[in-house]
Amino acid sequence: MVDVSDKSVTDRIAVAGGKIRVNADVMDAIVHGTAKKGDVLGVARVAGIMGTKQTPNLIPLCHPLCLDKSTIDFHIYEKELTIEAVCTVKVSGKTGVEMEALTGVSTALLTIYDMCKAMDRSMEIFDIHLMHKEGGRSGAGCAEQKH
Repeated sequence: MVDVSDKSVTDRIAVAGGKIRVNADVMDAIVHGTAKKGDVLGVARVAGIMGTKQTPNLIPLCHPLCLDKSTIDFHIYEKELTIEAVCTVKVSGKTGVEMEALTGVSTALLTIYDMCKAMDRSMEIFDIHLMHKEGGRSGAGCAEQKH
């Protein structure tokens, strides 16, 4: 692990996003809450938040962090048959939370896939990326929008 003992504690934020493309049946089931496995976005939200908290157990050499905030928001684009997940993570610490945000969004999207795979095995997860970060030595920054 990287030695962060000489770093200052600062407020740090990371926002990551990603998308999943589904078929019309899946989109309808998610929008109307009729998926056989239950509330797809509700379960995916909890899974994504849990994913942020499990990051050091999944990604070697990540520092275990006591997260101050972890959220997952969804944006549904019915015409494009796409759902976007956005994960925001905050911490007061000596290292950033980019990996936690990326793990959270990935876990949320994988949960949507898992809950809907019986209706559509051709779903595509794509465009997982860091959207924004703040804090630490490098300060604030945004990744280029890929929309």
